Amino acid sequence: MTSDVLVVGGGIIGLVTAWRAARGGAAVAVVDPDPGGGAARVAAGMLAAVTEHHHGEQELLALNLESARRWPAFAAELAEASGMDVGYRSCGTLAVALDADDRAELRELAELHRSHGLSSEWLTGRECRRLEPMLAPGVRGGLRVDGDHQADPRLLAAALLRACERAGVVVHRRRAVRLEVTGGRVTGVATEDGAVLPAGRVVLAGGSRSAELDGVPEEVRPPVRPVKGQVVRLAVPPVYAPFLSRTVRAVVRGSSVYLVPRENGELVVGATSEELGFDTTVTAGGVYTLLRDARELLPGITELPLTETLAGLRPGTPDNAPLLGPTSLDGLLLATGHYRNGVLLTPVTGDLMAETLATGALPARARAFAADRFAVKARGAEARGGAAGAGTALAGTAGGETALGKAVGGRATAGEAVVGSEAAAGQAAVRQATTAGREVVA
Repeated sequence: MTSDVLVVGGGIIGLVTAWRAARGGAAVAVVDPDPGGGAARVAAGMLAAVTEHHHGEQELLALNLESARRWPAFAAELAEASGMDVGYRSCGTLAVALDADDRAELRELAELHRSHGLSSEWLTGRECRRLEPMLAPGVRGGLRVDGDHQADPRLLAAALLRACERAGVVVHRRRAVRLEVTGGRVTGVATEDGAVLPAGRVVLAGGSRSAELDGVPEEVRPPVRPVKGQVVRLAVPPVYAPFLSRTVRAVVRGSSVYLVPRENGELVVGATSEELGFDTTVTAGGVYTLLRDARELLPGITELPLTETLAGLRPGTPDNAPLLGPTSLDGLLLATGHYRNGVLLTPVTGDLMAETLATGALPARARAFAADRFAVKARGAEARGGAAGAGTALAGTAGGETALGKAVGGRATAGEAVVGSEAAAGQAAVRQATTAGREVVA
């Protein structure tokens, strides 16, 4: 049977895309050997549109805020469709500082919030401890952000999988190994067992492995790389409850750390950020760093039982923003590269991809995240390089100006060499993790 839409990748982004497309009337299938797994097993689930905001990410901020506004209704709708809770909590976030340097950095963050009209409130150390009594006496100040909430990614993934199945989505628990292309158009994917799954359109939503699928032309291969993150999970015994009432995060000696309390008594501590390719080894150093920094914030954490240590892979892109919508290859769309905002962006991604699949075009409000934006930039650079070369040739043949033309041509050639070397270095950085062994999309 030919699917209208075949989604490669059964993480939360692939599943929400499939669910929304199926609710729109399409015949949808998902191919993934372990749907509902992947990064969702590791992620903490912070819905941190404000406290995750960084300089130079204004367009991403707007998308994050839009998705954050959709989360309450999305959580209720998904719970009804699946019959399962997604662990959504409107508990807020407290970002704190432990020393003068951390305090100065947090003040800069507060000013960034103010300049963009974001809601956050500066608190003294005493006010922070009044909100969260378990905080260390050395906390110097903090930012209270009541609009940054949380969801449980494991519950979210399970609910999305159930909702997909109830909506008629066919789930192929196999690994996709190759994109099938005929006559310049996508026709489906081949799986590890030799079968071919035909489809009218294919959505590549393979997370950190989105660039690993064979058969994808280089000009549309997504520039996605894996960024490793280690986390620690602790249990809060009833005698210590409530240990925290909201998410607490900080920068300790230059390293970011966060603590996310669950209603079931679990406490998630994370996360490292490591550029190590597809390595998912949990290391003693990673666990030590997380627990050391967490103890600086909450000394009582040493009394909690350690229940789990994990490492996962975030799908990073050159600008830290997702890749959404159609590519230049007919029938191939992307929904990947959500980096540190995958859980937060789940509602808006599902809606944008459903609209794109229905209309054939990415909505105007999301054009900054177009799947082909890096390919367009590369073509523009090539065009500028060609124009420079033409100018050099013209200068070289102009009568009476040959020497000047050569000098201009020499500068142009040097400029092209610099541009070319920078482009090659950038491509190497993007492809570094994905060229070592052509692993298949998980």
